[in-house]
Amino acid sequence: MILFQFLKYFILYGASKVEVTLYKEEKQEEAAKVTVVRKMKVFVLFVAIAVAAWQCQGDDHGVNFQVFPLRMKSGLGGHYIPEISCQSWMLGVEAHNIIGFSSVPKDCVGYIGNYLVGDQYRSDSKTVCREAYFYVKTLNISSKDAWVFDIDETTLCNLPYYADHGFGAEPYNSTAFDEWVFRGVAPPLPESLKLYRKLVSLGIKIVFITGRPLSQLDVTASNLKKAGYYKWDKLITKDPSYNGKTAVTYKSNERRKIEEQGYNIIGNIGDQWSDILGTNVGGRTFKLPDPMYYIS
Repeated sequence: MILFQFLKYFILYGASKVEVTLYKEEKQEEAAKVTVVRKMKVFVLFVAIAVAAWQCQGDDHGVNFQVFPLRMKSGLGGHYIPEISCQSWMLGVEAHNIIGFSSVPKDCVGYIGNYLVGDQYRSDSKTVCREAYFYVKTLNISSKDAWVFDIDETTLCNLPYYADHGFGAEPYNSTAFDEWVFRGVAPPLPESLKLYRKLVSLGIKIVFITGRPLSQLDVTASNLKKAGYYKWDKLITKDPSYNGKTAVTYKSNERRKIEEQGYNIIGNIGDQWSDILGTNVGGRTFKLPDPMYYIS
């Protein structure tokens, strides 16, 4: 114990050498005194490890530490827990690592549904929109500054439709979705509506660019007004000339046209990566959560 305390003292006070005086009684009458000075670099490292190990023992400190082996999977015995697996899948979607999927995994319908109708979806949306507003407040707004909004799952919410279609687990049905759109009853996404109102109050021009076709222009305009989006400078729907082209190509071209008309796009928000990728994306882009579908 005395030796251990000495070593601990040595580590704490950073000594690099220790002087040890050894006395050896000889059978002869005179005692010889030998001074040994040794460099302790390697030994210090060894002792440091020993001290650290001693300090981590639970019994001396009233704490028991347990070490669990790393597992590639979750749960007892290394089996997947669906909720954790689905959370990882959704993270992959939002990080744009999982792309091109046609439907939500069936095992994840419950998880995705609970996320969307629970508090977390709105909390995540609030975080995105709040950061967008904080960004805007750092700018000196001019009369031609514009903000681009997507529509579906950005300004208008189609959850009433998707709740009846497995929250994205069913493959996309254009006929059924068009019927929903023509009803014109989609509610607003609350956090997006708040952001919209703040931007309008600052004098920023609002531009909507949607993947909805030209045939849905009137019902979309009516739905936006019912939902609280009462004014805008432009509402752009997808012209038939873009059929067969990606959303990135379509929206990039339309944003370019807007800037050619003298607008300065300071921000751009959407639920799909294709809303905010490409060219002429604006000063900053903001991605809202949407694990239900993917548009390239």
